[in-house]
Amino acid sequence: MGKESHYNSKKPRVFVRGISGPYSLQEELDRLRSLPRVVKGKEMKFNDGPQSFSKHFVEPVDGITQTLHVHLEEYAPGGRTQKHGHVNEAAFYILDGKGYEIHDEIRYDWEAGDVAIVHNNCVHQHFNADRYKPARALVIKTKPMYMFMNMLFQKQVVPRPKDPTPEGVGFEPRHYEVNYNHSDE
Repeated sequence: MGKESHYNSKKPRVFVRGISGPYSLQEELDRLRSLPRVVKGKEMKFNDGPQSFSKHFVEPVDGITQTLHVHLEEYAPGGRTQKHGHVNEAAFYILDGKGYEIHDEIRYDWEAGDVAIVHNNCVHQHFNADRYKPARALVIKTKPMYMFMNMLFQKQVVPRPKDPTPEGVGFEPRHYEVNYNHSDE
């Protein structure tokens, strides 16, 4: 008689391993409740540049949230980001300006009031189509959830530009602006 098949076995089987260790839901709840509930964006400055800038309100390293990464992007006049791809989705709510995305070599135009969706595993790049005015987008990602599941993969295809566009020479992001309502003004 041959080896018993696992399909017909009467032996008890475990399909999902139990989570074990020092983790305690109460300890995690206590930790989360001790963290700030309001992040003061007006106290933060943009990073990066010279064509695209970011102000990270909540990101995985903070430990403030378990499933969200939220940041503000500002694109200098005529600016662009690095071309990259990642596993997690992202939603870009366009606060002001006009521009476009290139997703897997397909162009998608946007303007203030639109939402641009970056799907999972999409190679993409963001562009400000206006050579004279900046553009802004509030970005919401599910990146921490992917990190938790050990599914995070991100790759840069074309690096972030190191020099400003000719129109963006001397551009400074609007670090302390408090009116985030989109407008044509």
